Amino acid sequence: MTEPTFETDFWKDAQSRKIWDDIVPGQPRKTIPYTLTLEAIQKYCRVVGDLHPLYFDEEYARNSPYKGLIAPPAIHILLMFACTPADDWMRSPGTVNAGQSWSYHTPARPGDVIRLQARALDKFIKKGRLFAVHDNVFFNQRDEVICAGRGWTIRPM
Repeated sequence: MTEPTFETDFWKDAQSRKIWDDIVPGQPRKTIPYTLTLEAIQKYCRVVGDLHPLYFDEEYARNSPYKGLIAPPAIHILLMFACTPADDWMRSPGTVNAGQSWSYHTPARPGDVIRLQARALDKFIKKGRLFAVHDNVFFNQRDEVICAGRGWTIRPM
C-alpha cells in the first residue's frame, strides 16, 4: 500500500476553506477515513523526536502490555489533517491554537482505519477576536475510541 502524500503548501486551498460565517455550532464537520500505516507512524515519530521502541521495535512491542507496535498518543496531530478535507475550516491559515484538552483511550495501531467525528460546539467574539470551540473524537475500525479532545482556536479575520 502506498502512503498518501500530504500537501505541504498550506495556503494552496485557502480560498476554498470555510470562513467564520460558515461555522455552525453543532453541525458535524466533513471528515474522511484514513488508514494509518507503520510508515506514517514512524515518520511522525522521527519528525517529533520520539524514538520509543513501542513505535519501532516489533519484538519489544510484542513483549509489552500492548502486544504489538502502536502509535504515540500525539498521533492525533497527524490524524487531524489526514481525516479532514482541504476545505475544512480548521485548516485555515492564520488559525491559532488557544488551548486543548485530550483524553487517550486505546492506542492506534498500524493498519487501523481511523474515522474522525468532529464538530464546532460554539463560536464567539471576545476582545475583537473570533473564537471557535470544537470537539474531535477519533475511532478505529472497531468503533473503539482512540482519543477525544476539545479545543479552542482563534480564527483568522
